[in-house]
Amino acid sequence: MPSSSIDTFLASSVMIVLALSGMIGTSKLMEPYLNDLANRDSTERFQYFASHLLLTTGTPGNWGQLKGTKPTSLGLAKADALKPYELDIDKITRLNSANIYRLDYPDLWQTLGIKDVSFRIEIRTLFELSVELVSNSTEGSQTVYGFRIISSKSGAPVPANLSSYIIVGNFVNRTTALTSSNGIGTFSLGVPNSINGTALLLVFAQSTANPQVVASNTLTFGHNSPNPSPNSTFMRLSPLDYILDVALSSPSVEILHSRIFTFNYSYNLTATVQDAQTFEYTIPRLIDKSPKVIVLTGLSGSTSYAEWVTYPQVPLEIGANFSESTTGSRIAAQNHIVVTDSALYEVVTMWGGVNEGV
Repeated sequence: MPSSSIDTFLASSVMIVLALSGMIGTSKLMEPYLNDLANRDSTERFQYFASHLLLTTGTPGNWGQLKGTKPTSLGLAKADALKPYELDIDKITRLNSANIYRLDYPDLWQTLGIKDVSFRIEIRTLFELSVELVSNSTEGSQTVYGFRIISSKSGAPVPANLSSYIIVGNFVNRTTALTSSNGIGTFSLGVPNSINGTALLLVFAQSTANPQVVASNTLTFGHNSPNPSPNSTFMRLSPLDYILDVALSSPSVEILHSRIFTFNYSYNLTATVQDAQTFEYTIPRLIDKSPKVIVLTGLSGSTSYAEWVTYPQVPLEIGANFSESTTGSRIAAQNHIVVTDSALYEVVTMWGGVNEGV
């Protein structure tokens, strides 16, 4: 796909969502398709299933925020949405298997109520972002790290504005940059040599064609220290209803600093409830067309760490594994652009015959 086509796609994303504002009564329209086994593999039937999932709130309408509640009917729309295809940040987050309040696929399948169909849900940003550390050099009292960023959609370049943070313990350094027309950008960030530990680079890329289209990615490395452990080694982070629940993996883990980041802003967070190995942080409702990324840094014994989680908790995949399906049914995929917390995401739903394991 040429770059000009990608720009047109991203620039028109908001208009695509707004143009759907006349669609109402989806749940009633879907009723004839629920048990229409004569047309069980029809494209139209699968399209209505996808619309039902994304245009209705489910029951109860605020099930996403109710941590101990499973919906009795499934829908991902925000209860007080001002336009169609505006999804609830917490309903999305509860689809992520890493969240302690997650819903498993059998729960979703039962609550959607379509007994002859399996499905899969994938949610991601509208373009991809890769991050690479390409250089480091000592300059006076600091080490300056050089990075290379590639922003693309299905292999085609996406020109973007970059907002990048490097975090080591309580130290934060930020810079902004711009990719070239080929989607490649470079920048440098310095870290004082008087500190050491796990360094986390956090990059937000905002499409120059549409400010609501933002991707993010992270990279960890050792600053004057060994290479770090993978994310989620030291704790489990579960955002929901603008509260971050933290469960430490062992009593030796100590949280020293916590901070939330978006494309334009960053703020320190303070624990509101805690015991020996669990903490809660209030997530501020930042008005920014951007994913939120929460970063916690600290020590486990003498080992430095930097752990992070996105809110909404995407990318995510949940549902049937159609690559292993043996039903012989035709598999149909539906792509939709949705709004969540003022930013745009892509939802891919796949539909087909029931897998034997359901």
